[in-house]
Amino acid sequence: MTLPAYLAQGQGDTAVFLLHGVGGGKEAWAHNQPVLASHGFRTVAWDMPAYGASPTVIPYDNAALAGALAALIEHTGARRNVVLGHSMGGMVAQELTALRPALVQGLILSATSPAFGKADGVWQQQFLQSRFAPLDQGRGMAGLAHELVPGMFAPDADPARMEEAAALMARVPPESYRAALSAIVSFNRLDKLAAIVVPTLCLAGELDRTAPPAVLEKMASRIAGAEYVCLPGVGHLANIEQPAPFNAAVLKFLTQHFSS
Repeated sequence: MTLPAYLAQGQGDTAVFLLHGVGGGKEAWAHNQPVLASHGFRTVAWDMPAYGASPTVIPYDNAALAGALAALIEHTGARRNVVLGHSMGGMVAQELTALRPALVQGLILSATSPAFGKADGVWQQQFLQSRFAPLDQGRGMAGLAHELVPGMFAPDADPARMEEAAALMARVPPESYRAALSAIVSFNRLDKLAAIVVPTLCLAGELDRTAPPAVLEKMASRIAGAEYVCLPGVGHLANIEQPAPFNAAVLKFLTQHFSS
């Protein structure tokens, strides 16, 4: 398998794999990766298959995405691996943990969910149609981004951070965006939460309407020993909108469980 493209920073026995969401890329972690690396963690931010410089996978489904992540983790060769997944990245993290649990020594699940639903469900198909509509109408990824991104931030968010996220989404190839969304509508690992035995942090944003805090809190309650943290006054893209409290929560978890 050809490895996904990635950016590595830092050194240490613990590697933290940073998995972006549907509208992202490895650059989504620009405000987080250097901070984590400066605290003694080896960080690896990937471009999910079909994003950035990463080759696609066929079929483009959750298992194949997890397989690409497994190959990257094995290539990195760290003694301990913590997977930090945001939104869809959190789903890929859960998929990997279900399929290859020996590769994962820690989980940080940010603004994500343990299930999206059945691929043939009416709501799921309506969701895809609504998300694809701007593309079908010729507005492109830039038009789609400027339509969706504001709703992922707090009302009083810094416009510059909002524009940063919109620019990141605008660079995603339309076919990659369509493939990624088509993959996650079939995601469901709810029945595997109880099998997670590694240290886990479920990290929510108080104003997140995409993955509401109640979803993350309930997910944490189904994972033995999991921690739940809700960041106040922040939306879905907390790592971009308010990186300081996001980084602080992540570092607190990492140093508590993986500092030695």
